[in-house]
Amino acid sequence: MRNLTLKNVAKACGGRLHNADGREDWELTCAVIDSRRLEAGGLFFAAKGERVDGHQFIGQVFEKGAACVVTEKTPEEVESLYGVAADGWGPYILVEDSFQALKRTAAFYRSLLSIPVVGITGSVGKTSTKEFIAEVLSEKYRVLKTEGNYNNEIGLPLTLLRIREEHEAAVIEMGISDFGEMSRLGEMARPDICVITNIGQCHLENLHDRAGIFRAKTEIFDYLQEDGRVCLNGEDDLLFEVKQVQGKPVYHFGISENEDFAVYATDIENLGLLGSQAMMHIGGNVYPVEIPLPGQHMVINAMAAATVGTLLHLTPEEIKEGIKKVEPVVGRSRLIRLADKLIIDDCYNANPVSMKAAVDLLMTATSRKTAILGDMFELGEGSEAMHAEVGAYAVEQGVDALYCVGEKARFMYDAALERYDGSQDIRYFENREELLESLPLLIATGDTILVKASHGMGFNVIVDSLQS
Repeated sequence: MRNLTLKNVAKACGGRLHNADGREDWELTCAVIDSRRLEAGGLFFAAKGERVDGHQFIGQVFEKGAACVVTEKTPEEVESLYGVAADGWGPYILVEDSFQALKRTAAFYRSLLSIPVVGITGSVGKTSTKEFIAEVLSEKYRVLKTEGNYNNEIGLPLTLLRIREEHEAAVIEMGISDFGEMSRLGEMARPDICVITNIGQCHLENLHDRAGIFRAKTEIFDYLQEDGRVCLNGEDDLLFEVKQVQGKPVYHFGISENEDFAVYATDIENLGLLGSQAMMHIGGNVYPVEIPLPGQHMVINAMAAATVGTLLHLTPEEIKEGIKKVEPVVGRSRLIRLADKLIIDDCYNANPVSMKAAVDLLMTATSRKTAILGDMFELGEGSEAMHAEVGAYAVEQGVDALYCVGEKARFMYDAALERYDGSQDIRYFENREELLESLPLLIATGDTILVKASHGMGFNVIVDSLQS
């Protein structure tokens, strides 16, 4: 990690370096908060989490060859609390707050990088769009991308600190739930290209309404690099109205035949759960493209990737190949094909927009269509109405079976019953365990089954049960 030395880390995070003994200019090999991920010569941030205090592992990381530890406690304090011998310590940086030190270190490291950084935010589709963009850019560059859910104020700095000299581009997912968070993320990421997927209904407890979500997401504009560029979903009414950022035109993408869009798709052929085919328009030219993930929203995500690819000098052929290679992420519209059923695993997260998109995806199936839908979290005062809206939508679209699970899902169920046509199987379960008891009797051979709820509902257990 070039220039990430003990001396520079101490300066960046405002800490005091001890026990260096001439090692101030050592370059670190990695930076982690999980002692299990430490490499020899790495930096360990000892931080107190909700369940574990990282300070108790300081002795272990020095034994593993840590070059330095960032700590809120002195060796004597750690020895008193956890029995870690004070005389076994190597270099350490004493700080007031290890998490703040992590963020400041990541911001400093980002300032040293010359590769393009793509920052992705939005209410829905961040992860899928990240996968499309990373796959497209990988046709030309060596790319680092956000892994898992490392998109918050702890995950994002750890992602930045994973960038190495061999990387030629980075694709960073940026998730928020309150005002000010995007500013803190933006201060670290300083993206060269910003992508916003949409402004939907999520985290409304803190952000109140779509206008609030728009204000919170667009905080990122203040942290663009000086020559930064902005790519926005032109199909979103709020984002479509943004024509300039910092005096420079934005790049809209979408599926409308709009000559003002930088990239757009037309002639979309829905291949059901196999994805879509379309004609991709770039710079006045048209190219056939295959989108392997199902749903119209995935076509829009692919056009976002094509826009970024164009800005970073990929050819249309490279863009097409990258889009074609994208694979689904676990819990994000992942198809699980079994001998007697097809499962749509979309249980990582949920809000009204993504719920409806998932129902639309289910409706492309040719077999019996079963939706297992659960509570959506962080919707604020309008939560009951939004759950009802989803239940009504599922029935109106024509699902064959709708199983509503959870406290708030009662409102889905009630609204669904109001639109019941007599042919559908609509049931309510208070919790996941109650559903699991009945599940073998509910699923028929050949079913296509959508499983979706907010992550806290633990619907991955239902997916596991369906597979077994």
